[in-house]
Amino acid sequence: MSEYTLYQEIPVTRPDTPLLDQIHLPEDMRGLDEKQLPQLANELREYLLYSVGQTGGHFGAGLGVVELTVALHYVFNTPDDRLVWDVGHQAYPHKILTGRKEAMTTIRQYDGIAAFPKRSESEFDTFGVGHSSTSISAALGMAIAAREQNKQRHVAAIIGDGAMTAGMAFEALSHAAHVDANMLVILNDNEMSISENVGGFATYLAKILSSQAYTRMREGSKKVLSKLPKAWELARKTEEHFKGMVSPSTLFEEMGFHYIGPIDGHDIHSLVTTLNNIKDLSGPQFLHVITKKGKRFAPAEADPIGYHAITKLEKDSDKADKPAVEKKSGPKYSSVFGQWLCDMAARDERLVGITPAMREGSDLIQFSKDYPERYFDVAIAEQHAVTLAAGMACDGLKPVVAIYSTFLQRGYDQLVHDVAVQKLDVLFAIDRAGLVGEDGPTHHGTLDLSYLRCVPEMLIMAPADENECRQMLYTGYQYEGPAAVRYPRGTGPGVEIEPEMTALPVGQAQQRLSGQSVMLMAFGSMVPVAQQVAEKHGYGLLNMRFVKPLDEKAILSAAQQYDLIVTVEENAIAGGAGSGINEFLMQNAIMRPVLNLGLPDRWVDQGNHKQLLAECGLDADGIEHSIQKYLQKLK
Repeated sequence: MSEYTLYQEIPVTRPDTPLLDQIHLPEDMRGLDEKQLPQLANELREYLLYSVGQTGGHFGAGLGVVELTVALHYVFNTPDDRLVWDVGHQAYPHKILTGRKEAMTTIRQYDGIAAFPKRSESEFDTFGVGHSSTSISAALGMAIAAREQNKQRHVAAIIGDGAMTAGMAFEALSHAAHVDANMLVILNDNEMSISENVGGFATYLAKILSSQAYTRMREGSKKVLSKLPKAWELARKTEEHFKGMVSPSTLFEEMGFHYIGPIDGHDIHSLVTTLNNIKDLSGPQFLHVITKKGKRFAPAEADPIGYHAITKLEKDSDKADKPAVEKKSGPKYSSVFGQWLCDMAARDERLVGITPAMREGSDLIQFSKDYPERYFDVAIAEQHAVTLAAGMACDGLKPVVAIYSTFLQRGYDQLVHDVAVQKLDVLFAIDRAGLVGEDGPTHHGTLDLSYLRCVPEMLIMAPADENECRQMLYTGYQYEGPAAVRYPRGTGPGVEIEPEMTALPVGQAQQRLSGQSVMLMAFGSMVPVAQQVAEKHGYGLLNMRFVKPLDEKAILSAAQQYDLIVTVEENAIAGGAGSGINEFLMQNAIMRPVLNLGLPDRWVDQGNHKQLLAECGLDADGIEHSIQKYLQKLK
């Protein structure tokens, strides 16, 4: 099997992997001759393609780190030595080599293995990963713990896929040098972040800079020349300038790291040699590795963004390399937002769009093309995204921040202090609200209503359908002060979208059904399913629309007419929209039974959206069962 096999299609049957089949844990791999590692890497890459084709999932970044993953587990004594992966997308090859090869066909599936490293899943997963740019901080904590406990273990953080763009990574780098920690940071530069040329001389230099001979000479010279301050300073500057000419080392050297690289991340022998040279060096080390996202899978090499992840392959597809196409009941909410943004920008030249590295996911593609001077991708820097918007709003622009619910958590302090306290006109378009499915608890947007509802003077809306989403975005844009529209991942129920934009009356719910005994008050994505239950049993139904301010008049009316109020939301019950209704009733001394339905007080694992709603009792059957059970208690 050639080291340079280039795959054109994803295999639909399990490939022949005789060498990989002998590897159950990394210790099995360490018994191989180094000459066998290219074959192992090739088989690993082919198996990765096959397994992701069975389940769907991220694989572009994983294809790029196959050789690096093999080399790391070959050189380091894992799991005693700690490998901390950043951006869990990279970690699929790691999972395959650490006892989960056969379980890979369950990844991201209900009751299957997680999409990202997960401590409870394997001792080789040293740190849980969902959001990016955490690896250096976590690895530094482990390195300090090892030092405090006098344990001789190696710690390496593997950061990449754009994660070096986040400020948190640089905060950790600065602190690591300050405490002189014995740790290795590996930058997997896969052309989605920093990108530098890799040449023979650069690879040769990396070997020299990481060698024991160079290190001994460097440390010995430091001791001698330190007695001659001017000579040492000249030597230090000469070394830095020499290295700076052939590698982007200056920044990391100035931060206190011994910089090595860049080296070819697909040359497995160079990786093994360099890692062996580095692993016992003292102090913070920085290895710059150049990889190619989607390596050796031709479609992914040509389109690394489009093939960042794929859906499960159609079994009856004539072309095995085509991702499955999901059936749609309506346009995606992100598409509704993208169209509204372009339409609104055409009306108002003050509008600017901001995203923290989610142009494709949040559907700002057309906006970025039509209005490039008004489009700002700040990379993986959610905190900066929010405060940037605040600064723009201070001086007359109208910023719209497109952000996932789970990622807005990182910018919460900025939302509170920089936007809300100053009452600035910033609109937050919050995508992926609620349960997002296969990416699991780190990506579910289950907390945003709870953490936004307590912010004074914040306008919070949740659309029941595509047209409401468009009109709510317009409403929030017109509002004076911070506003948020939170909408789910995926498609809507298929309601016709009105091209004209009309501001909704702030704080006014929509009564969809009148009924007997029970009034359902549903928020956002829960309105269609609540309507099914209401129609079946003759209950009343309010599409609440506004989480803040609530429609107090509608709530008071319902409390007078109905025996039971049921709130339904795709958010944590604790502190959520239903809690707001409870608070209002209590403040007005209205002792009416209220049943709050929402997400449970636990982390919900991965699975498809329908499965997870059923698990949480938020499908039609679950809602119906909860109401009937509660009514029995009232008798």
